[in-house]
Amino acid sequence: MDRTARISEEMKREISSIIQNELKDPRLSSLISVTNVNVTKDLRYAKVYVSIMGNEEEKKNSLEGLKSAAGFIRREVGHRIQLRYTPEVQFELDNSIEHGAYISKLIDETVKKEN
Repeated sequence: MDRTARISEEMKREISSIIQNELKDPRLSSLISVTNVNVTKDLRYAKVYVSIMGNEEEKKNSLEGLKSAAGFIRREVGHRIQLRYTPEVQFELDNSIEHGAYISKLIDETVKKEN
């Protein structure tokens, strides 16, 4: 496993912990999970993919809350992981879990129709 992959995994773990335990923003949904973190090779940026359960409004508000907390999250990650430079955190919505649930629902409906 290369260095950026290790750092990505470590950041994923720490950011998940920070979102669940440290952030007190009322805009944040209680069901936010960090699905993936991609750190660039030069360690300048970390793209954090989050899955947010809820309607479009809740997703939008939660994403805004995360983006406004990005500086705090970056600082916390910097304290917890010993790196010379802590990557700048950018949040992206990851709809893959919802997409998977939707596909499963379609498969289930198709199976029921065939029986």
